[in-house]
Amino acid sequence: EKNVYRTIVSPSLTKIADEDAVNDEISPFYRKACAAAYSHIASSIVDKTMDIIETVFLKEGCIGHASGAGKPGEAPPPLTVRQAASAAAAGLRMLDGVRMLGPSLAKLCDMPVGDGGEEPQSLASILCIAIHRTTVKNTARTLENLAKAINEDPVKGSAQRVKDARVALLTIDVVRAIKLISPFDSAYKSVSKRRQLPWDPNMGEEAGELDSFIRFLVMRLVNSLKGKALNYTKHSADIGYARSSMFMMNNSFYLRDELGPKADVLQDDFRIESSWFVDKVNKLFESEKGKYLGQWEALNTHLTSVEHDELEYQKNDTILSLDSGRLIKSRFSGFNEDFERIFEEHKDLCVVDPRLRDLLQKEVASVFLPNYRKFYDKYSKIRFSKKHQNEYTKYNPYKIEELLNRLFVDAE
Repeated sequence: EKNVYRTIVSPSLTKIADEDAVNDEISPFYRKACAAAYSHIASSIVDKTMDIIETVFLKEGCIGHASGAGKPGEAPPPLTVRQAASAAAAGLRMLDGVRMLGPSLAKLCDMPVGDGGEEPQSLASILCIAIHRTTVKNTARTLENLAKAINEDPVKGSAQRVKDARVALLTIDVVRAIKLISPFDSAYKSVSKRRQLPWDPNMGEEAGELDSFIRFLVMRLVNSLKGKALNYTKHSADIGYARSSMFMMNNSFYLRDELGPKADVLQDDFRIESSWFVDKVNKLFESEKGKYLGQWEALNTHLTSVEHDELEYQKNDTILSLDSGRLIKSRFSGFNEDFERIFEEHKDLCVVDPRLRDLLQKEVASVFLPNYRKFYDKYSKIRFSKKHQNEYTKYNPYKIEELLNRLFVDAE
């Protein structure tokens, strides 16, 4: 197409600058013939381009009927977030090229030939404009499909309730989707200005920017994660609530780490700088962390003081009386049983990042370990059991600290 324009069309529209030749005016009929020839070639190219675009959108982008992979009459398989994200990014990338190619190519195809008559739009010109309109329409549908795929990601079922509460595949896919579409601000604006979108009914200059779409996707993701987290609480009593909170902490930490503002990031690494993202994700993380630490708060119920006047010693001995000894025994045994149970249930919960693991280990320790250290130092020195003193006091504060450092497992 470029070669045809340079060798035939462009020379035909200019006078030949030759001092020895008579510089006659170029015939308008010749001009028209050159323009028509160029238009014919361009229209074939543009027509084929439109076929390619339609094929990409309908088959690869999954915005139309099934591509024929399934049996006749069967419903097409649901569109995954990864597929929808790739289609949306491809649509925006094509639109980025088409939005400049179409108008400029149309202008070239409608070259004035200078015969004084009104020149109707050529076929190539009409097709060039149609490229842009078609791409805008289909790209809008891929964006809608992406939002729909996130919204309809399954919430219930064992596949959505991983035992160790690791980061959901949906979160990973949504982060990937946002990074894929993030470079195409101008292309997105071309869509939002011309099409009403479910998350942005405005059109023209009042249409939203790409940030509004990204916010919509993040909110849909958070809603889906809350549904998945709720699914944990319907199973396994207290540990279900612990897994639910850990699941939300893992996912919100991953979101913040992958998309939140950072000081030392690569130039091409997309980050959401808007305050709405930081506020939303931080609030979600802190809320779930508080719920999770509440599970360990139960240990403090065993660490209450025994009043001095309740401590009675046996005659001529340094050991407490049976009744007084039971007051301390019940506290130590209650703490030991609950600590062993909670530790056993929580030790294999997955933590997505070593930094988060270290933070949670310290936060868990701060909930009860200072109280336990005071309690242990005070009452382990008192003889409250003749035969089983060591059994009751088997968890000294250093042993507890050592066990807490083994809490949680890394993501595989």
